[in-house]
Amino acid sequence: MTFYDNRLKQVPTGLRKVLYLNWQLVVLIVAVASVGILMLYSIAGGDFDIWARRQAQVFAAGLVLMFAVAFVPIWFWRSMAVAAYLLAFALLIFVEFKGKIGMGAQRWIDFGVIQFQPSEMMKFTLVMVLAAYYDWLDNKRVSRPLWVLMPVLLTVLPTILVLMQPNLGTSLMLLLGGATVMFAAGVSLWYFVAVASLAGGAIAGVFLTRGTPWQFLHDYQYRRIDTFLDPTADPLGAGYNIIQAKIALGSGGWSGKGFMQGTQSRLNFLPEKHTDFIFTTLAEEFGFVGAFSLLVLYALIIGFCLVSALQNRDRFSSLLIIGVAANFFFYIAVNLSMVMGMAPVVGVPLPLLSYGGSAMLVILVGFGLVQSAHVHRPR
Repeated sequence: MTFYDNRLKQVPTGLRKVLYLNWQLVVLIVAVASVGILMLYSIAGGDFDIWARRQAQVFAAGLVLMFAVAFVPIWFWRSMAVAAYLLAFALLIFVEFKGKIGMGAQRWIDFGVIQFQPSEMMKFTLVMVLAAYYDWLDNKRVSRPLWVLMPVLLTVLPTILVLMQPNLGTSLMLLLGGATVMFAAGVSLWYFVAVASLAGGAIAGVFLTRGTPWQFLHDYQYRRIDTFLDPTADPLGAGYNIIQAKIALGSGGWSGKGFMQGTQSRLNFLPEKHTDFIFTTLAEEFGFVGAFSLLVLYALIIGFCLVSALQNRDRFSSLLIIGVAANFFFYIAVNLSMVMGMAPVVGVPLPLLSYGGSAMLVILVGFGLVQSAHVHRPR
């Protein structure tokens, strides 16, 4: 225990929790979200009411939730892990029957005030339940086949439900998030090698079954793959989004065209400019310098999370933080790969920037769990 921690022992418990918060992480989160609100204001042509106001309101509510989650002892969240997972799983089943349909997919539950996407909640409840599982499991059993089966089922079952919506991007993130926690818990590398081999066979199957009654993917998902491989094959149709995104990225140059001066977004050449493709607007207006600065902020957020995980001597807390940080990284990696033409367009938002309520709130609750683990870590 450090001299600083000894001095804090004399401070009342409530105030001590405030001082124990990872305030560097809070500042970075606020900075990134502020950039997002600024970009939504720019995309709307200087109108704060179209997207920016609601985004600011959702972020403020999410920030309150983050602090509320942070001040609750981490042992409580460990005890709630199974219940939270089962709730998210039940909501995924509910979506299959009563979910709101939008843009050809059935992914949302309409609560009136907000349209909630249970698959976003599942990303973090999956991390919670896997962290609790490996906290309970003896280290000697981690790589034994029988004990590997349970986390595999916990990951695969919701992935199948999400894939049925259909939502390829989120299902991929569920698999990656679950695999990250399993790897961090010490599961043998050979399991991942085997899964990678099976994935290679599955990818081959995706292409071989195309056009058959039992094809693996929907037709529009195959078109996304075609667009990824050759966007110019249909420049005014399926390839339009990615072509316009590349134009916006390239036209920003070193320092960009200036705030509210982006032609691709202002003249509506770029579809989904306020959601999935918001990064291209930022790159067009602020250039390489602005885009790189955003990536630095993201890297610092992930870095602070990983440092907190390494410093935490509680196994559940450490795995939980790693899982949340991994999910945050996969949001960024998948979205940026998508908008730069390095991966098919799968509809994954850029965290804390893209317009939308579900992802924003769930991400901030995830960071609340990180803060709870940090505040209540053994000292």
